[in-house]
Amino acid sequence: MNKLILSAMTLFGSCLCSCGQQDFKTVDADEFEKAVSTDTVQLVDVRTADEFNEGHIASPNIKNIDVKQADFIQRADSELDKGKTVAVYCRSGKRSADAAGQLTDIGFKVINLDGGILEWQKRGKATAR
Repeated sequence: MNKLILSAMTLFGSCLCSCGQQDFKTVDADEFEKAVSTDTVQLVDVRTADEFNEGHIASPNIKNIDVKQADFIQRADSELDKGKTVAVYCRSGKRSADAAGQLTDIGFKVINLDGGILEWQKRGKATAR
């Protein structure tokens, strides 16, 4: 009986420990810049179209897929290549962390910009309109 209780407690404890784990990597602006400068990484701004048009990370291959839109997953699944890493960012890093979680749930490998475009700009990195 004690073995059964101990086993149940161990199983429950391991479930608690694994909850909330990130399946994506959050990186600083320097590491993010290095990653998105390669052809093997897809850059995605997950902010609104208006925010994107106000200024975004300078890259010829950037995509704007708003994480708050109902079709976010469908668009990402159809527009992005699961064979390549997806680099996501937003204003401060909160929406992109949400997007990163959703994307990893459907099989993408994802990196997230810590601090979002605010941190990117603070470090003097290139933006475009």
